[in-house]
Amino acid sequence: MLNRKEQPQLQSIHKIDFVKPQIFDITSNVKLYFMKEVNNDTARFDLYFNAGTIEGEKGIPSFVNSLLLSGTTEKSSTIIHEEIDALGGFMESGISFESAVTSMYCLKENVLPLLHVLVDAIGNVAFFEREIEELIQDKKQSYLLNLEKVSFLAQREFQQRLFNSNEKYAKVANPSYYENVKASRLKEFYQENYIHGLFKVVVVANIEQDVIDEIIDTIGKWAKPNDRFFEKTIKNLAGITHIEKEGAVQTAIRLGKILFNKTHEDYNDFVVLNTILGDYFGSRLMSNIREDKGYTYGIGSMISEYNGFGYFMIATEVAKEFKEATLTEIKKEFERLKTELVSTEELDLVRNYLLGQLLKSADGPYSMMDLYIGAKIHGFEFEFYNKSIEDLYKITPERILELAKKYLIWEEMTIVTAG
Repeated sequence: MLNRKEQPQLQSIHKIDFVKPQIFDITSNVKLYFMKEVNNDTARFDLYFNAGTIEGEKGIPSFVNSLLLSGTTEKSSTIIHEEIDALGGFMESGISFESAVTSMYCLKENVLPLLHVLVDAIGNVAFFEREIEELIQDKKQSYLLNLEKVSFLAQREFQQRLFNSNEKYAKVANPSYYENVKASRLKEFYQENYIHGLFKVVVVANIEQDVIDEIIDTIGKWAKPNDRFFEKTIKNLAGITHIEKEGAVQTAIRLGKILFNKTHEDYNDFVVLNTILGDYFGSRLMSNIREDKGYTYGIGSMISEYNGFGYFMIATEVAKEFKEATLTEIKKEFERLKTELVSTEELDLVRNYLLGQLLKSADGPYSMMDLYIGAKIHGFEFEFYNKSIEDLYKITPERILELAKKYLIWEEMTIVTAG
């Protein structure tokens, strides 16, 4: 019997025993990733389409993604959603720069019925003028409301300057999005990027091979006929710019630079540096700018990754009178990391935090599949994460100082403030 009066022994983590998914060919370049090791009746399947915002004309990808369940000539949007609800399904649809993903959560017995509902709904979108007009008005209203938010203004300008050398990634919403939306353009994008744009399928469920076979037979017709290619040499526009927002009491700050993704030799070690700087509640940015100075409720740094590159960013909102002081403190934290060795105690704390986060991220089949897909994008499998554990134990304060000198260069940062 477990003695709850005794503290359990601490154990070092050096390796995670991952369960690798099975991989099936839909076509030579479109794969289905399947994880059967689910110890209950729940299920999830994800359809990945080559329909991210970098594809097509400005605004079109977002509009099409929002119209996927807007109705067919045979079924209204209401009927489609009622069919999904009746089968106990919960659907999520999201769009990013490089892909659009439709996910369905359900019981395993309803995977195929819900897949057929979804395939019918997506495969036969009618693009009714009334639905398009309502969507235009909704998105336009949302856009106008967002223009009143300093966080939106800062992020919008930051995106344009961060991806300055590549128009596909730099394009942002503007009034012309809502004036030039035509059904013909939506249908053209839909045909190319959905009906002929499926590039990956993920299934997590305790189901049998015949179900997988039917999934492949059902959606194989949507497979993208060729490989995808991505930009790898994007350059940010360094320097400081301010967006004036009359009446704002807060100033939003976005600061960062183009960096790298998991394929880079410095990635794992830079994750440690980034965590020390601003990627957990006890980070230096939080300790200084929130806890000590009281300039903000929250500040954080992050690494975002895409197929060909990545970027580093710091984000916060502060009272307008603290804008310059906050930038000064961020710069000071850069300089500290470039001139002072991180203590063994702080490095041990961050190492244990990152190990804990990785274990949490690998807890259960759904999370484990997400980890696998995150590595597979960059050509790795689960060995990437065990390699990152090895690197966590190897990293030294000297290595962190070296990386800070190499990457935390103030003059290379894109800095945007809005307020």
